[in-house]
Amino acid sequence: MAFGQLSLKGRALKLLSGREHSRKELERKLAAREQEPGQLKQALDELQARGFIDEQRVVDSHVYRRGQKLGASRIRQELQAKGVDAEKVAVAVAGLKATEVARAREVWRRKFGTLPADPAERAKQARFLAARGFGGEAIRRVLRLEDD
Repeated sequence: MAFGQLSLKGRALKLLSGREHSRKELERKLAAREQEPGQLKQALDELQARGFIDEQRVVDSHVYRRGQKLGASRIRQELQAKGVDAEKVAVAVAGLKATEVARAREVWRRKFGTLPADPAERAKQARFLAARGFGGEAIRRVLRLEDD
């Protein structure tokens, strides 16, 4: 039994060495490796008690890695999929909302750089930004090039 726990802990640590993972992500990735019921829970409990699994670090890391490319709604969706606490997600998204227009403008500038010439091009650029999770108000402001 001890070898199985070490194996699960070792696998979890290997995953955590690449990037921060939420507990839910680790459970999903390691569930098939569990040999005895409760084994995975115990291993993850130990890692969490030692600070290897930290939900706030998951949020901070994800916002840092993805925040410059994606809008607040997409970040919210991804954090919820990771199983992050709703309150922490709300705080992270609120912080992103303040810079939404500037981030959307930068993403748009890298991809397109020029204002749309016709309604079809405008729709294409708007869809591009919407697919990355930017809100309607930010998209409108970017495509009109309004200053903040």
